[in-house]
Amino acid sequence: MNIKTTFRFALVAFCAMTFRGASADNLPQLGKSPIKDVIKAMTIEEKLEFIHGTGMLISNTNGPVAGSIGSVVPGAAGTTFAIPRLGIPAIVMADGPAGLRIDTLRAGDSRRYYTTAFPTGTIVASTWNPQLARKMGEAMGEEVRDYGVDILLAPGVNIQRNPLCGRNYEYFSEDPLLSGIMGAAIVQGIQSNGVGASLKHFAVNNQETSRSSVDAVISQRALREIYLRGFEIAVKKALPWTVMSAYNKINGTYCSENPWLLTDVLRSQWGFKGMVTTDWFAGRNYANQLKAGNDLLMPGRKAETKRIKTALESGQITEADIDKNVERILQLILKCPAFKHYQYSNHTNLKAHAAMARQVAEEGIVLLKNDAQTLPLPKGRLTLLGNSAFDTYIGGTGSGEVAKAYAISVAQGLEIAGYKIEKTLFNTYVRHIADEKAKLPKRTNILQKIDNLPEKTWTESELKQMASASEAALITIGRNAGEGADRKVETDYLLSDAEQSLISNTAKAFHAQGKKVIVVLNIDGVVDVTSWRDQADAILVAWLPGQEGGRALASVVTGEKTPSGKLAQTFPVRYSDVPSATAFPGVPISYPDSTIYNEGIYVGYRYYTSKGVPTAYPFGYGLSYTTFAVKQLKLNSNAFKDKLTATVTVTNTGKRPGKEVVQLYLSAPATKIDKPRMELKGFIKTRLLRPGEAQTLSFTLFPEDLASFSEQNQAWVADKGSYTVNIGNSSEHIMQRASFVLNRQINIKP
Repeated sequence: MNIKTTFRFALVAFCAMTFRGASADNLPQLGKSPIKDVIKAMTIEEKLEFIHGTGMLISNTNGPVAGSIGSVVPGAAGTTFAIPRLGIPAIVMADGPAGLRIDTLRAGDSRRYYTTAFPTGTIVASTWNPQLARKMGEAMGEEVRDYGVDILLAPGVNIQRNPLCGRNYEYFSEDPLLSGIMGAAIVQGIQSNGVGASLKHFAVNNQETSRSSVDAVISQRALREIYLRGFEIAVKKALPWTVMSAYNKINGTYCSENPWLLTDVLRSQWGFKGMVTTDWFAGRNYANQLKAGNDLLMPGRKAETKRIKTALESGQITEADIDKNVERILQLILKCPAFKHYQYSNHTNLKAHAAMARQVAEEGIVLLKNDAQTLPLPKGRLTLLGNSAFDTYIGGTGSGEVAKAYAISVAQGLEIAGYKIEKTLFNTYVRHIADEKAKLPKRTNILQKIDNLPEKTWTESELKQMASASEAALITIGRNAGEGADRKVETDYLLSDAEQSLISNTAKAFHAQGKKVIVVLNIDGVVDVTSWRDQADAILVAWLPGQEGGRALASVVTGEKTPSGKLAQTFPVRYSDVPSATAFPGVPISYPDSTIYNEGIYVGYRYYTSKGVPTAYPFGYGLSYTTFAVKQLKLNSNAFKDKLTATVTVTNTGKRPGKEVVQLYLSAPATKIDKPRMELKGFIKTRLLRPGEAQTLSFTLFPEDLASFSEQNQAWVADKGSYTVNIGNSSEHIMQRASFVLNRQINIKP
């Protein structure tokens, strides 16, 4: 055991000093004795301490306080309670969804402890590449292990129900299948390093407004098909070590106090064997949380122990109930590096992880528009406009923030790639951004939103001069959001007057001289595009691309990489077209008590395709620098029995190498309950295909893929009748169809 590891155990040992002083030689020891014997040896006081955390970071001017999280891994989110006399160490949990979030600086240590700022969930989903997502998870897990952390509180697989959710950037998609598969891949990658992932936020945590108290009023069908489905896929496919319960209520009951959610569904129906932790400071009735199957209460509050003890004395909860929670926490600890005395190095391979971050960003960038082959853009003089070109948002705020060693802005990436950017212009933006930031109030906590800065204005004469001196203009529009607050239509979803003017005036000046205008969206979530897109020759969505975002974008602009990202969410024509627009964030609007999920299962593309509502850019959409033909769809049978296989051939018919995402949407008969026009049931991203090269892809449909949840039957039901397999490269571009028949109704119990 090295010095750091010894120090780690010594500092948490104080937590149990007030309990029994018997020799460890005569006591059961975790890992050497049966868990039930270890539990029997615990005092009731120890059990009550064990089921909640030891608190959040505590520090002072002389360094971390002994026993605090800061004494173990500064900046971590919390630890469990150690009982050294029984061989039980504390384990460390840390955020976050876009990379390990710990403190860069440590008391009495001149070294800086950096981690990698990876691309956020939305751009990861835009790759539609689970294999790549798993590799990114592996890199994240390496940093978790190398810095002495046991559990990474990630990923989040909540549904992007509405474009205004402030935390959408952490989540993957509006679709549960895509969310579940990508989330499972991240979990598998993290846990391949012998550390744990915590799948969150379970469940229906789709807004930040009143997140700790709002009641999500929702039908069981919508809950099952949309909001639980991604969690179900990730739990069954990836076996996460922990699940984090959400802040909000579902139909009147807090998630962390909901036995139906945490015990009946998660454990009994899905077979989850791990530990459930609360989100930090979640819930109200601590005894009910434990009884519901929420094992660990984080980060740990003094009131918890007192109230649980009172509930125990009154018979509201029994010691046997608590023992179940304790057992599941102990089972988790047995898996962790802390228990195995792993000698973590406090060093990690930041260079390799940055390369992985860049690769994910490159595959997740989405090309929305490319008139007259504006892109790729030959290297030359480039006019770069927009604050975010020079001060690029790489991630969101809150638990998703990461202490990275550096970040490559759009401007830096393009310069590195060989484009010439006028230094005067560069310096002007640097000064403008510094001046505007100086006007903002000091940011005092991670939940405080970073405001968008006012855009610098340019005169008509200045823009004409820029057009004369360069080959093209690239305008970057930035948006950032995060934990603690939702976005606003007027100030965030819509572009400001200054941004609109920047695009229109630049387009006028450059188009007058036959020059192209490219717009890059460096955004946390969906924004309006219809009011200005006709003025742009090309549009790229870079999302929040991580610390290598500038290099990744430049590789797509130059053509070094052919864009292969596809939208994981719909861009509507207008915000009022969003199916939840009238119900988000709830009532009352200022601080909602409840949110009515009146759109039911019709979230995202399910609504737009079923109701015939036009979109600006549909789910699954994304252009390439090459073209693909998708042909020869074949089903292995015209009648469904136990499963059915569909094969299709994809050919690169263009002049550049590229990857295509082939999507399978299923249309089901609506004989007993209403059905969406079609639903995503599978997707495959091809390998890099050279011009003329083909790849045959195979999809398999199982009974659950045909079924919808029937509240009347309390089962998943696939009605007999004719089903259609739709193969395309977006929800609105179907290229091949084939039908099969289900001759009998199938009922599947949850």
